[in-house]
Amino acid sequence: MAHPDEEAEERSADSRGGPGHTVLLAVAFAVPVTKVAYTVGGGAAARDVFVGMEPANWPDVLIGMVLTDALLASVLAVVVSRVVFALFAARGAVPVGSGVVRALQRVAVTVVNPIAMAVLVACFFGPWWGLGTGLAAYALRKGVVVEYRTGRRRPHGRRGGRKAAGGSHRDDGYRPPRGLRRAAALEQWAALALTVFVLPALAFAAALDGQAWTSIVRCEVTEATRTESNRLIELGRKGSGVVGWNLDTEEISNGTGCTGEENLYVREPWWR
Repeated sequence: MAHPDEEAEERSADSRGGPGHTVLLAVAFAVPVTKVAYTVGGGAAARDVFVGMEPANWPDVLIGMVLTDALLASVLAVVVSRVVFALFAARGAVPVGSGVVRALQRVAVTVVNPIAMAVLVACFFGPWWGLGTGLAAYALRKGVVVEYRTGRRRPHGRRGGRKAAGGSHRDDGYRPPRGLRRAAALEQWAALALTVFVLPALAFAAALDGQAWTSIVRCEVTEATRTESNRLIELGRKGSGVVGWNLDTEEISNGTGCTGEENLYVREPWWR
């Protein structure tokens, strides 16, 4: 039987989302800054880019990274799906009890989010990426349910006896089957590895790959009486022109008559 303080600590960790919540926040803040700093050269250049983008557009860096990297997008979708499910399950959002209605509610809560993630990934990277993402997200969400059944997680605010998914109470002497315990342990290790190691590694690799996070356009840039054709990383649009980071002059510029370029590489990847 777990000590009451240990139970309270576990419930508190689940309610906050666990380590996945912390990693997601770290990735959301650190990776976009790293991406901009490495791509444009860091220091004053990075500050100018963020000022030129305006705060409302800062999330575009992370969105652009995800939309240009299928593996990063899939892993992020799987991790977000599991963290959200664990967070709401810890707060009692997963229905318990017997009966067809309760069973259908549990299936819906477990399945809907993975399907949504699969559709999103499939729209950008194709059906096979979507299918893989959906299956992985469902497996890890189902793993959270198994964790509750084996006692590795405890519903928020419940002490002593534990209520099973079917609605019956189990005493503290209940010991789940060995296969179920192994499945719960495997799911926990898989989720931990995916969240703490794989996701940050993929995110920072994408941040240091030398590609722009958004479109690169070639525009006519006028300085005083001179007009030149320059490459810009698009930061925003003003009227019929583009505001962007000028890769030729290394400053914020306004361009007109812009045409898009397919090649997004600005510099060599960090590992080269």
